[in-house]
Amino acid sequence: MLKENFSRVYDKFKLLLYSRAFRSLGDGKNDDLTSFEVLCMEIIGALKEPTINEFAEAAQLSSPNATYRIGQLIKKGYIKRIRSQYDKREYFLVATDKYANLYGVIYDYMDVVISRIEKRFSKEKIEVFSEVLGAVADEMTPEAESFLEVAYNNGNLKNYKPR
Repeated sequence: MLKENFSRVYDKFKLLLYSRAFRSLGDGKNDDLTSFEVLCMEIIGALKEPTINEFAEAAQLSSPNATYRIGQLIKKGYIKRIRSQYDKREYFLVATDKYANLYGVIYDYMDVVISRIEKRFSKEKIEVFSEVLGAVADEMTPEAESFLEVAYNNGNLKNYKPR
């Protein structure tokens, strides 16, 4: 039962993102995103303002390929580069409002789901659920940990707790 329920939740979030992405997808020639670019944007969002090198590592792209992809996303207006205050040679990648407005529906949906959970369950049950989700995020998914640690070490994941 746990596996089925976890899968159902995961699938619903994926389907919402994919349906929104496919509704808006183009051939990538104008300012529409290709399916690959949607995946790139999701990686950038998950890493919370990564550098181009961090993005390249997480996406398993060569540095030149990642730089090209980022250039295309900047040209289309979906991300911007923010110069580091500490190292002027380094830039952080930040999704623009344009991306959030077109594809950020998944994050709005998370707020809806959380609101429904808060209305339906007691504070005690929500605390237990939050603790379980925290354990899943921290301990049950170690394969993604290295990418998140990079983002945390750069000061981009404030709520992340490295092991």
